[in-house]
Amino acid sequence: MATTLLLLARRAPDATICPSEVARAIAPDWRGAMPAVHAAVDGLVHDGRVRLSWKGRTLATRSGPYRIGRSGDD
Repeated sequence: MATTLLLLARRAPDATICPSEVARAIAPDWRGAMPAVHAAVDGLVHDGRVRLSWKGRTLATRSGPYRIGRSGDD
């Protein structure tokens, strides 16, 4: 969770990150880390700390490919 927020803090306010970027930052086997990243992102979305999108469209929940962005409340 903290890694996701740290990576977003290093980007422009309207920038997004790929979940695989988070996984690569926390584990050498980034593919194996993806389930933990997805779970953490779900928690951050639930708490209103991040938003999800895909190709410029906001997603209410994680489904298929997605990007992670700041919630807008930051």
